[in-house]
Amino acid sequence: MRYLPDRVTDCTSFRFSQRLEKLYNPACMRRLTIFLTLLILPAFNLPAQTNTVDPALKRLKSAVNAQVAAAKKSAPALGVSIVELDTAQPVYTYNADTQRILASNTKLLTSAAALDRLGPGFQFETDVILRGEIRDGVLEGDLAVIGGGDPTFSGRDHFGDSYGAFRPWAARLREMGIERIRGRLFVVHGLFDDERVHPTWPKDQLDRWYEAPVDALSFNDNCVLVKVKPDGKPGTPAIVELTPPLSMFRIEGNPVTIPWQQRQWVSIGRRKGSESHVFTASGKISSRAGSIDKWVTVTDPPRYFGEALHAALAEEGIPVDGPVVPTVGLDNHSAGTWKRLLTHRTDLLTVLEIVNKRSQNFYAESVFKLLGARFCNDGSWAGGQRAVSEFLTEIGLDPNSYKIADGSGMSRGNRMTARQITTLLDEMYHHRWGPEYLRTLPYSGEEDLRWHKRLVRQPYLGNVMAKTGYLNGVSTLSGYAKARSGKIYAFSILCNSIRSKSAAESAQDRIVRALIDNG
Repeated sequence: MRYLPDRVTDCTSFRFSQRLEKLYNPACMRRLTIFLTLLILPAFNLPAQTNTVDPALKRLKSAVNAQVAAAKKSAPALGVSIVELDTAQPVYTYNADTQRILASNTKLLTSAAALDRLGPGFQFETDVILRGEIRDGVLEGDLAVIGGGDPTFSGRDHFGDSYGAFRPWAARLREMGIERIRGRLFVVHGLFDDERVHPTWPKDQLDRWYEAPVDALSFNDNCVLVKVKPDGKPGTPAIVELTPPLSMFRIEGNPVTIPWQQRQWVSIGRRKGSESHVFTASGKISSRAGSIDKWVTVTDPPRYFGEALHAALAEEGIPVDGPVVPTVGLDNHSAGTWKRLLTHRTDLLTVLEIVNKRSQNFYAESVFKLLGARFCNDGSWAGGQRAVSEFLTEIGLDPNSYKIADGSGMSRGNRMTARQITTLLDEMYHHRWGPEYLRTLPYSGEEDLRWHKRLVRQPYLGNVMAKTGYLNGVSTLSGYAKARSGKIYAFSILCNSIRSKSAAESAQDRIVRALIDNG
């Protein structure tokens, strides 16, 4: 299996050196000489010169153009840009300067800005602190967790154990001789603003996992797993379970078990309301059916985090007597000297791989707001917009020529041109953190991802690293491709007004195959 090669540079000032390289590049000097020659030729009344076209480039353009013409049938609003990375020259464009809705291709911007600004060694930090005296195994005081925007507190890396990240915290408390906490559990979430759901996200999908609210302290991707299972005999109520089973939530509804021959239907959701903690389940489930599962969003992430930690400590034999207290800071609470218990750290690259490979909106928005908090002192979507726009301005994009609304692409307000996307990809390929950036992207045929059935035959398998994107009426694909010739290209295929998702994806794959076969 072939993979795109890593590009490594040890330049301490890459952008400056890159500009010098472009300025004194022999190809650039030749173009300048030709331009000046043509400029003065009329004065000497010399015969006109005929430009020659590279046959290989002509063949590439013809092959790609044929597939783009076919793609317009399934995506009338189409933009395509292809750039050869060794020369930074565009080799094909089609409506490349018309803004299109990006969908999850927006994550390419967020992750690029994060790597540039924070570096691959950056770690999300969550501090756990305490105050009070320890007497006979009891902390006569409080515990507090200070959120740093880390989105990873879940069972994702703990074999499905939702409380897995908290168990080492309990072990540290036991090391200090603490077997009970008499006071309160503060959860401090002031790093991000209190607008947890973007105003332009679809209002009818707020309970879906891909519209999870965003906060500086979050748990389980800010979702609860609702399970509906048959209870054996037809006519009996089905079993409805929540994971984790916290007391702050309750279930409304009563699905019924039906004979296995009958058609089942089950509806799972959350009662409408900005602060609702009520999950709903209704319908009919076959007596022979397995569990029907759905991730449903919560509305109060800090409290959810606190209640989960409260339950995890109790499960580990360290009960907390006081309540969970969400707060934006600790300054207004009773006096006392806080001491650090531990700092939980998560690598940025771990998060960015989930952003791009899993296309996890919640992770992308957490990174987006973190950029705003750290570089604009504003942990909001507006702050994230400014932070990402500043990065894009540095790589040469006019801030008035595109629109950024959020960090994931869930909003239809994210609009860019295909040429601008390939400009970004060109920059990141030659960036000092370029290898790390490429590794966050899914590759063609990668198992357990949406890519596992796309471009899986040779010579395409493993030779495309790209980000997909989808919204209703929108399908996008942008990234890198290694051609049969060994040349590497950045490409962006932005399909809007699509007639079907599968047709648009097939068209994108045909364009990429034409690029690889003829590039």
